[in-house]
Amino acid sequence: MSAPPVTTLLWLPNILLALHILAAAAWVGGMLYALVVLRPALRVLEPAARLQIQLITLKRFFLVVWHAMPIMLLTGWAMIGAIGWSMALLPWYVNVMQVLAIIMAGVFLWAYFGPFRRLRRAIRPGPELLETIRLLITVNLALGVITIVVASLGHAW
Repeated sequence: MSAPPVTTLLWLPNILLALHILAAAAWVGGMLYALVVLRPALRVLEPAARLQIQLITLKRFFLVVWHAMPIMLLTGWAMIGAIGWSMALLPWYVNVMQVLAIIMAGVFLWAYFGPFRRLRRAIRPGPELLETIRLLITVNLALGVITIVVASLGHAW
């Protein structure tokens, strides 16, 4: 007897999960890198050079998040549908992940359309805008880590 053929439809939940995890890794990993690696390393540079590198880095990172954020949200909701869960009957940890992801998206949008937009348009950008963006990225990093912990441990409870 041979195994039944594997169709794309059977692989769909796995493909969605892989995309979901890749998007999460890009977003959360990018925030961790920006705060823990890049920011301290930039302290050795002159303020003007530091600002330019931070602007370029933020522009590229926010472009990544513009792709990762909808991929995470859409693949999460598609996985819920693909395995046939009703939104009303979701396990608590899936609801927590959804709420945290929506909050993270809101914080990102606030950072992008608020201080980052003002930073890019400023003739002489001050450090207070970068500090606000850093704070919002820190908040999102904490939310992202909590989401990862909930996702990893949720089904064990």
